Amino acid sequence: MTACSGAPAEIPSGEIPRHGGPSGAARPDPLEDFTRIPGVGERLRRQIPAGTRQVVVVYGDHKDSPNSTLVLYQKRGPLWQQSGRWPSHNGKRGWTTNHQEGDERSPVGVFTLSDAGGLLEDPGTRLPYTQDDEAFVSLYPGDEAHRHDFDYVIAIDYNRVPGTRPDDPTRPLGRSKGGGIWLHLDHGDGTLGCISVPRTAMEYLLHTLDPAHKPVIVMGDRATLQL
Repeated sequence: MTACSGAPAEIPSGEIPRHGGPSGAARPDPLEDFTRIPGVGERLRRQIPAGTRQVVVVYGDHKDSPNSTLVLYQKRGPLWQQSGRWPSHNGKRGWTTNHQEGDERSPVGVFTLSDAGGLLEDPGTRLPYTQDDEAFVSLYPGDEAHRHDFDYVIAIDYNRVPGTRPDDPTRPLGRSKGGGIWLHLDHGDGTLGCISVPRTAMEYLLHTLDPAHKPVIVMGDRATLQL
């Protein structure tokens, strides 16, 4: 499993439309085309499965930065509406389109979100959930900053078999391509490849993501996402 580490970063302004959030009413921009997900170009948009109505987008600051912003979009009729926005972290060395085990970069792409788990009991998610107080222990024993990293995780389906528990070791692309890429709790810095978010974000995602809506994550640095 790829270990991940992640103080919340400043939320960049002016690059991601602010049209809603968990605690705020939608504020649509009349000039924005909400039939498309902001900041995601045609190449990646074509990879989003037909019928998907929930998309998590991770907007990396730039290709060598560990800082990013995570936004949840949900489709209402023909329109994509932002329903949550949080600071996040990605790989310590940024992003890559050719992820390799140990490169400390997060893989760019579109990946399904099919399974969750953690040290803590199921908080009430619709995703299949595995609670295990041995499988999800911190990789940094004794380090207080990492103690809650894996309280909750959502497996990102990069080089794994969807429908299995998050810690399943199967790597369909081979071990050299890495794996164990998760959404997990943030603790203040970049990760070894995962995406880390505040506890409020993780709890919201676990309560909101619904397999019936075919949720996916679109992730990468802003420049690459727009291609």
